[in-house]
Amino acid sequence: MMLSRPYRTHPIPWALLTLGLFTAASLLGQTPQKPSSQPQQKKPAPLPPAPQSKHYPILLIASGSEPSWSLRIGMKGAERLERQSYPPIPLDPGEIEQEGTAEAWLYHAKDTATGADVTVHLSREACSDHGSDTKYPFRAVVTHSQIGELSGCAKIAPEQFPEFKQKNLDDDDPDKKKVVPPPITNFKPPVAVAYLDLAGKVMFLRGETPAKIVAPKGSELSLSHDGKRLVFTREDQGADHTIVLYDTVTAKSTDLIRGSVKSAFWSPDDSQIAFLKFADQAWHVWTIPSNAPDRPVQLSNDSVLALQGWQDAHTVLVSDASELHFLKTESPPSSMDLRAIYGSFQIGPTDLIRASPANSDLLLVSASAGGNPVFLFEIKSKRRVTLTPPNVNASSAEWSRDGVQIFFITRDAAKNPAIFRIFWDGSGFKRQRPGSGMVIGQ
Repeated sequence: MMLSRPYRTHPIPWALLTLGLFTAASLLGQTPQKPSSQPQQKKPAPLPPAPQSKHYPILLIASGSEPSWSLRIGMKGAERLERQSYPPIPLDPGEIEQEGTAEAWLYHAKDTATGADVTVHLSREACSDHGSDTKYPFRAVVTHSQIGELSGCAKIAPEQFPEFKQKNLDDDDPDKKKVVPPPITNFKPPVAVAYLDLAGKVMFLRGETPAKIVAPKGSELSLSHDGKRLVFTREDQGADHTIVLYDTVTAKSTDLIRGSVKSAFWSPDDSQIAFLKFADQAWHVWTIPSNAPDRPVQLSNDSVLALQGWQDAHTVLVSDASELHFLKTESPPSSMDLRAIYGSFQIGPTDLIRASPANSDLLLVSASAGGNPVFLFEIKSKRRVTLTPPNVNASSAEWSRDGVQIFFITRDAAKNPAIFRIFWDGSGFKRQRPGSGMVIGQ
């Protein structure tokens, strides 16, 4: 059965309209004339146009592939857009227009995070997505002013709208509430984590076991993706540092590299470690095979300020005062203006930029100025969304391995640094433990 919702129209019956005119004439002291039986010379005034009944489909799920996406069309219109490996986009439904025929509609909406315009063109016609044998009753084209155009099909799916109630069809219902997005449940708590406790000791824990002390001091932690090896920077006497490798299985520590070095990061496949080395009055990027630390290779001669980790198995992210650089191990490098990433946010020398482990197009940025916000940035679409609440001064944000959870540092009620978690859609704000510098393994 087609679920639809009419536009409100309030037609006035012609008989009542005639009676109204008759009453108005009487009040003016005029006697209405009886209709003559003779044909009139003048043509009668045209009747008011009959009201047009306009309906549009609701409780639909539109979807497409290449890229994979889905969109909910609820009782008030388009309400949420989802894309694979990106946070969901809540929409503010707007006007709905009927196009040309009675079988096509245009749904307007706004991206609630960025204010970008969104339109959904829906037409009743047989549709299959990219050669699929499945047939759908509607064709759908979603246009987001930042993301672009997404094409696919749609079907009526009232079972996917459990919040639906008949009374919600009435816009004037005072009990009507905004659609609440479903809670995020498909995440996995980290299995292996490392962090610094309040005394600055390097700590490691796996699962529910108590945390163990790795080293009395350290910084710049990075866990391998299997959670079995930890690298961190130890300050030695003078200006020298040592990059230390800690085996979480044997609890053995090994000095990997000594000298003017810092900021070691595991590659996504754990085959390499990138780090910074100071030479010729500047920091440069080097890499070493994780199984052959005695064979370091300089990746770039360019001077940088910070190593930001890996974007993928072949790309290292580094930044200087004005650009984010993508240093390739197998192809030429590229760069991006930091101003394009930050927008109105302030750029600081200690900012962190981390690529999502599930989507190399999605960056997590910890700004160290202007209230210390943490925000997400999509490289291709330039879409930017603030993640942390405005009253929270956040820093040092890091991804979990599933790309859904984000861990960052802020002050707790006792004014001590503490590790908090938030989901990529801004929900699930929760304190984890006292400390700082948390990184995730498994």
